[in-house]
Amino acid sequence: MDKDPCFAYQAVYRYLVGLIEAASPGREHKLPSLRQLALRLNVSVSTTKYAYALLEDEGRVRARPKSGYFTRATPASLWNASSPNLLDSVYSSARQPGMLALSSDAPAMLLSLENPLLLMERELARHYPRSRAPLYQPLGETELRMALAARYTRSRDCTWQAGHVFIGPDLRGVLELSLDALDLGGTVALVESPCSWTILRQLQAAKIRVIEVPLGVDGRFDLPALAELLGREPVRLAVLSSTVNIPQGMLMPAQDKQQICRWLAERDIWLFENDTYGEFCFSAAPARYRDFADPQKLLVFSTFDKIIGPEAPYGFVLCRQHGPQLHRLFLERGFRLSPIRQKAIAMLLNSRRIDQHLILLRTILLERMKHMKVLLQVHCAGQLQVVAPQGGATFWLEATRAVDMRRVFERLLGQGIVIAPGEIFSQQGACKHHLRLSFTLDWSKDIALALQQLARAIGEERSV
Repeated sequence: MDKDPCFAYQAVYRYLVGLIEAASPGREHKLPSLRQLALRLNVSVSTTKYAYALLEDEGRVRARPKSGYFTRATPASLWNASSPNLLDSVYSSARQPGMLALSSDAPAMLLSLENPLLLMERELARHYPRSRAPLYQPLGETELRMALAARYTRSRDCTWQAGHVFIGPDLRGVLELSLDALDLGGTVALVESPCSWTILRQLQAAKIRVIEVPLGVDGRFDLPALAELLGREPVRLAVLSSTVNIPQGMLMPAQDKQQICRWLAERDIWLFENDTYGEFCFSAAPARYRDFADPQKLLVFSTFDKIIGPEAPYGFVLCRQHGPQLHRLFLERGFRLSPIRQKAIAMLLNSRRIDQHLILLRTILLERMKHMKVLLQVHCAGQLQVVAPQGGATFWLEATRAVDMRRVFERLLGQGIVIAPGEIFSQQGACKHHLRLSFTLDWSKDIALALQQLARAIGEERSV
């Protein structure tokens, strides 16, 4: 066991995950006590306690007073794939022990920055003693807000200041407050289809009517149809991917983005640019909507976890307008985010360590994508149309003949495989014949066999 405490808890975490996955999912199993585990792995009790705390946060273990830690028995409802809420079923199934999640979308799974982040955090802790009560900054730590403003400033015509940046615990939290601050609840929003389920859920929670505009196989809108739609619908908000469309993975041409931004500006429509995958385009220097958008009607949002890993779950927004409203709402919410971790992320940004990391991560993603493409062509060519994405972490696949991917999902669950049926990326239940398939996977598993099982499940569902 590595004696460095910056890495020890990760080794303990991995060891416990192995114990959990080896346990049968139908009932609870007692896990080693804090002291037993510390003696077994030759680490401190505080290290084992931290590893257990992470697993508790993930819902994989539960602590019982005076009894210790136990694996969570899998509730029957989590395995009921026919539940009306398909998204919840996909999400919970992918997190069950022993499941192979072909549905994930986590680029940092292939290469994370968690170790450098934790090392920087440990170094910073020497200057900011943890014994003193932390002074939480409700808008986010100043160093991180300044670093993000500098990163998003690209020219003298498009500058950002720290006062334009707001940081929250996750993407959901910052989107919720942004929609509220801009008084967009109950209005009409335009989104690309397929669309991230995270965005769809947040718009639904704000009682926003969503108009889904389908993307072609080439990742482009039908511009005449879009112009006609904007002319007849009272759209107040457009939510669009900054570079590659998520989850489709295709890249819209710069001239299309420029035209769309012109129409949005003419109609005084807010543009929410989804930058969560903005850094994951395989081509160099792709155009972004913010290059052409009205800066007074632009809000950019993103997270750190796709690049750094789950140790950096924070979401953030950049917005030049309505600063007082955003300021007030963030103050009222009173987010309590780790000051030290935010300062460590700022150091990663300021040192350009993230840029170096992204170059390598994009290279790995491209290699994995090409490898997955070959496997799909070998094992699923007769069942799925395989179009290589231009970025991101997933394939967007359509069945060669009509088949309900929800039913395919249900068949595969019994074989320990989780896919993401296309309909969870549409409020209107479109894309029923599509699925999202990740290439950010545990490649130590037999992915070729899993794809064979996928092709077989599609074939079986067609023959019913």
